[in-house]
Amino acid sequence: MTYVDSLKPADAPVKMSDSMPLATAPPPIDTAAQDEPPRPPRRRWLVFVKLFVVALLIWGIHRTIGRAIEDLSDIGWSPAQLDFAGLWVAGVLYLLGLFPAGIFWWQIMRRLGQYPNLLETLRAYYIGHLGKYVPGKALVVILRTSLVRSPRTDTGIAAAAVFCETLTMMAVGAFVGGAVVLGLFRDQFWLAALAVGLMFAAGVPTVPPVFVRLARLAGVGKKSPEVVERLANLDYPTLGAGWGLNLLGWIFVGTSLWLTVQAAGFANPHRLSHEWIVCTGAAALAVVAGFASLIPGGFGVRDAVLLVLLVPTFGQAGALVATVVARLVWLVAEVLISIILYLAGGRRGSV
Repeated sequence: MTYVDSLKPADAPVKMSDSMPLATAPPPIDTAAQDEPPRPPRRRWLVFVKLFVVALLIWGIHRTIGRAIEDLSDIGWSPAQLDFAGLWVAGVLYLLGLFPAGIFWWQIMRRLGQYPNLLETLRAYYIGHLGKYVPGKALVVILRTSLVRSPRTDTGIAAAAVFCETLTMMAVGAFVGGAVVLGLFRDQFWLAALAVGLMFAAGVPTVPPVFVRLARLAGVGKKSPEVVERLANLDYPTLGAGWGLNLLGWIFVGTSLWLTVQAAGFANPHRLSHEWIVCTGAAALAVVAGFASLIPGGFGVRDAVLLVLLVPTFGQAGALVATVVARLVWLVAEVLISIILYLAGGRRGSV
């Protein structure tokens, strides 16, 4: 260092020579590639799963309708004899019969710290009923939990609430069916025993302490211990409200079957009250037995129970027509309400 250089201040700017290389600007960033990421394989698989679920539903519904038409053709009965206005009313009453159970499912979830709104809960509940026409019962739970899932609703707790609601509905149905059988069909002891057995089999798991223990055994809350703590909030007043709601629901379902018999032309105007009681008990016990069979839609089992209980009142032909037509009316009602609610919910609630 020279003497002159030592006199320069330390912070003096350094003059860059022409020979010194200039810093180059960074290359431009391709923002288009960032804005449009490649579609992950998971989404493609999700599309295939949706299509597979729809195909299963269509197959199950087509199979149910095909068998029902075969049964009607075997006895030479014509649909021209039906009162279609009465069948529409029967279909509406059937949907009203499902409504209390949907309300109960919503109440259970709220009791367990989940807060889906009522409309999205009922939408998921009604659409979920289509899953029962597919082998196994898993699709019902999948449809419901997928449609009700949101930041306000945990799918694990929603699934546990599905089991509690469904078993309560079946327990009440077995109670209603058993009461009618014991009162009017004392010679059908096996049906009364079946009803009592189904009532305890479905009802005991819904008792709050038992329900929590079974949920733990099933692995609910394995990853999130707070889930089990929330399940402990299920109490007896909630369960009692569920019994009251489902009792009302079964009355509507039984009235739907009764109106179906009338629309088919087999009702006796002098025995309407007796026929209504028979239809209510028969509908409840038949649906519960079909559910317990694990057969898609309870086909065969539900029909057999209905026939046994309806033949003494409406005769062989009347019982068969009522059984088949009621199956079709209830199926059409479920499909129509599901289509309406699915379209009303848009893509947000799609499975």
